[in-house]
Amino acid sequence: MKWYLLMSVISYKIRTRLLLFAIIFFHSIYFYSQTEIITGTITDNKGVPLPGVNILEDTKTYNGAVTDFDGNFILKASGDATLIISYVGFITQEITLSGQKNLSITMEEDLFGLDEVTVVAYGEQKKQSVIAAVTSVDPVELRVPTSNLTSSIAGRIAGVIAYQRSGEPGRDNAEFFIRGVSTFGYARSPLILIDGIETTSTDLARLQPDDIASFSIMKDATATALYGARGANGVILVTTKEGKQGKVKVSVRYEKTYSTATKNVEIADPITYMNLHNEALATRNPLGGRIYSLEKILISQDPNRNQMAYPTINWFDELLEDYTLNSRFNFNVSGGGKVARYYLASTVNTDNGNLKIDPQNNFNNNINFKRISLRSNININLTPTTEVAVRFSGNFDDYNGPLSGGEEVYKQAMQTNPVLYPKYYYPDAQFQNSTHILFGNYGQFGDYLNPYANMIRGYKDESYNNLLATVEVKQNLDFLTKGLKVRFLVNTSRYSFYNLERKYNPFYYTLANYDFQSDQYALIALNPNQGTEYLEYHEGAKTIANTVYFEGALNYNKTINEKHEISGMLVGIIREEKYANNGNLQTSLPYRNMGLSGRFTYAFDSKYFGEFNFGFNGSERFAKSEQFGFFPSFGFGWYASNEDFFEPYQDIVTKLKFKGTYGLVGNDQIGSSADRFFYISQVNLDNGSMGSMFGQEFSNWINGVSIDRYANDQITWEKATMMNLGVELGLFGKIDFQADYFTEYRSNILMDRAQIPATMGLQAPIRANVGEASSKGFEFTIDYKDDLSADWFISARANFSYATSKYEVYEELDYVTAGLPWRSRIGLNLSQPWGYIAERLFIDEADIANSPVQTFGDYMPGDIKYKDINNDGVIDINDEVPIGYPTTPEIIYGFGVSSSYKNFDLSFFFQGSARSSFFIDAYRTSPFIDTSGSAIGNNALLTAWANDHWSENDRDLYAAWPRLSDQLIDNNNRNSTWWLRDGSFLRLKSLEIGYSVDEEIAGKVMLESARIYLSATNLFTISKFKIWDVEMGGNGLGYPIQKGINLGINMNF
Repeated sequence: MKWYLLMSVISYKIRTRLLLFAIIFFHSIYFYSQTEIITGTITDNKGVPLPGVNILEDTKTYNGAVTDFDGNFILKASGDATLIISYVGFITQEITLSGQKNLSITMEEDLFGLDEVTVVAYGEQKKQSVIAAVTSVDPVELRVPTSNLTSSIAGRIAGVIAYQRSGEPGRDNAEFFIRGVSTFGYARSPLILIDGIETTSTDLARLQPDDIASFSIMKDATATALYGARGANGVILVTTKEGKQGKVKVSVRYEKTYSTATKNVEIADPITYMNLHNEALATRNPLGGRIYSLEKILISQDPNRNQMAYPTINWFDELLEDYTLNSRFNFNVSGGGKVARYYLASTVNTDNGNLKIDPQNNFNNNINFKRISLRSNININLTPTTEVAVRFSGNFDDYNGPLSGGEEVYKQAMQTNPVLYPKYYYPDAQFQNSTHILFGNYGQFGDYLNPYANMIRGYKDESYNNLLATVEVKQNLDFLTKGLKVRFLVNTSRYSFYNLERKYNPFYYTLANYDFQSDQYALIALNPNQGTEYLEYHEGAKTIANTVYFEGALNYNKTINEKHEISGMLVGIIREEKYANNGNLQTSLPYRNMGLSGRFTYAFDSKYFGEFNFGFNGSERFAKSEQFGFFPSFGFGWYASNEDFFEPYQDIVTKLKFKGTYGLVGNDQIGSSADRFFYISQVNLDNGSMGSMFGQEFSNWINGVSIDRYANDQITWEKATMMNLGVELGLFGKIDFQADYFTEYRSNILMDRAQIPATMGLQAPIRANVGEASSKGFEFTIDYKDDLSADWFISARANFSYATSKYEVYEELDYVTAGLPWRSRIGLNLSQPWGYIAERLFIDEADIANSPVQTFGDYMPGDIKYKDINNDGVIDINDEVPIGYPTTPEIIYGFGVSSSYKNFDLSFFFQGSARSSFFIDAYRTSPFIDTSGSAIGNNALLTAWANDHWSENDRDLYAAWPRLSDQLIDNNNRNSTWWLRDGSFLRLKSLEIGYSVDEEIAGKVMLESARIYLSATNLFTISKFKIWDVEMGGNGLGYPIQKGINLGINMNF
């Protein structure tokens, strides 16, 4: 009987599935029957034919056509079908045929995208119904003459705080935060998704603007709730282009760029260096003698001297070229028919450094960063209701460069004495037949720093590969219930990285003697047994990782009586990431997270909108009782301009919308990136430093046990409560204004507990969710677009973002009770710099004797005098106070204009930053001292310090540099207002002039269109700070940000 029942159940399931298949099959056949030939012409409101317009027979059949060059189309469709007419930049139309066979359609331009859809979490929404804080940017605006997409973000998108600290190829990613920094945990950066797949900022940097279909920033709880804990710091969502039905389209872009530093650090000439180096010794120790003789200084000024015996080296000039040339090439093909559509793209970018190459070497040690990107997006309609998308993409980066990287070359140029030895010697009689380079050095063993030898002695080879494969299935379930859809996605990613070095050990030489009369010198080898004439091979770090990601979504949309629009969506995700060589047991285990999210929306008569979202997320980091978190959000919107009482003003106020959202977001990226399972102790059972001797003669050493982390099953989610209020205003159909005010309150921030006495015998810090912080700000964007005439179009944009934060609860000593309230972080910005208040330089010994004692080593007249904050007569750590603006900019803004007249176009964009501070690194910029670490060096002398420093002859109490010294003066090497600088600036970020070839001329050479353009980036900067590029902040001695002038051509076939 049981067997019979089992067979009955199986038979029933088979019959049910066959019936369902038959319904789908005959449903598909229905849509391809009863067709007629439909023809038509589509033009704009000036009567100009529009090529490439998409015509689709409703959203179920995927049956459609594309207009030709003259705006004509032919389509087979049922006689009562509804045609959907869409074209980028124009308002989408729906036309019911009702027996019509020949159509003449005029499309209205959509200046501000009122009819467009906005990409939101796991889907799209009509722009007018979006109440979350989502900002989209035209990918064309991200196209600047650089191979790094992240460097073009700053100032272009409201709500994004971004800045760039380096210009080295392959190392020039910008740092960016959405609505500033709102936590003092380690994870502050936004979630980055490309086609729905989580990626890194490096993958975003490598993305080509030509391949981007949409670029959106999600900023509030309602916008990010569906991504759960992954979206706690905001989301950057990028979708790449897909093929469209129509003829094959080929696009080719090639650019050649002249690249040079926006600003180079200026150093004093070698003669000034020697004079002031002597002064630095004498002013601190009058009996110390001279470092450089008057004879050496005098002869070094003779242009006809022997430069091997009397070198005067500007190491920056010896190591670096003034400019370099880079190239970028992008090629993409798209097209398809009713069943399959494709978009294929490839990119080859080559960025070179500006390091000099010595012809004596048979290898290239200059930076050569080559990136190859491949992309394949294929969409296939298996049936009129079933679509499959297959996406493959790969980024392949190869970096060749100096052993320590380009930034280190710049730093070593600053750390080397300019007058002790040349970069290399010409061979003397003894070493005439030497087969290696005779690098210059000093001392007994050649232990001085020679940056030229370090630069050309070898090279580093790095390879980064990231492959992603995605399959997505979309099924329209209208045959079950209208408006129901289901979607499944699976992705796998494979990531690998390695580096290796090939190098030789330099032979160092110095002068044994020099005969001034005969102008002959003799050399002596300093390390004859350590140098090598062959390349050695050293392996570096290797990383291998893979990720598997599953996503399933059920979506429902329905319109009732043309007034009530409801929608609902449920999304489930599972993600696993594994590393092959993470170093220990805990980090070798798979990283996993999962979540269930939902969105439910309601709109009434396109006037009133409501939305509820939630994320239910699980994290491996927490104990079972804290493993899952529920984070809801909701929002409301009112499209006031759609009200009947607004109808008389619609010509003036074309759009007026108010919106507000409130929600809770969770974050499990707390502690450090190495923290996995907080509820498990991390114990080292084989710690050599904790061992002991055992045995009768104490000859047996046994390693001991140490605790790196204590178990804590109470550690839980960091939580953020977010609120956003916004308004959108359109005026005269030409001006679009959007503004948002936002607040955020973070609680349960993980911190080390303070005031744990050493008598407890603990080996590791005790941590708990005790920290709290808040942030707030506002942002706005203004757009202006207008057709001034039939041939002249102009658009302008300005945006402004302000975001600030403060500590609300911070685990620290009770400074208020201790009488030191200024040492408390409570109420201060999360990026607040701390330091001493420098009053001036000391006048004389009497001034020192009558001032509070400064506890930072020896000091003299001309050294920095600090303010005694607590009036205890001693300057120490208790006199440190918050000074200046935060190190992360609180204000980022930008504005620009784009205009076209006939075949010519011109655009420019300014980027600005305000309310930020940084410290000049007093240690790295201290002249004459040794900061190289691995070898002996003497810092170069900055021109700024040479021209403005305290001296016996000029006792300027407010000179830029205090009393000179050839040793580090710890008293002056303190973060203080003396070294604090304003990081504000205004920069011409981009400028472009282009010419589009006449269509008739282009057609003669088999082109659909062609454009030639000249563009530039970072042309000039306005700032109070003049020593280096101010955007680099305290990293000014590194590889400078680049200025680029670019010539490009774009051809479409």
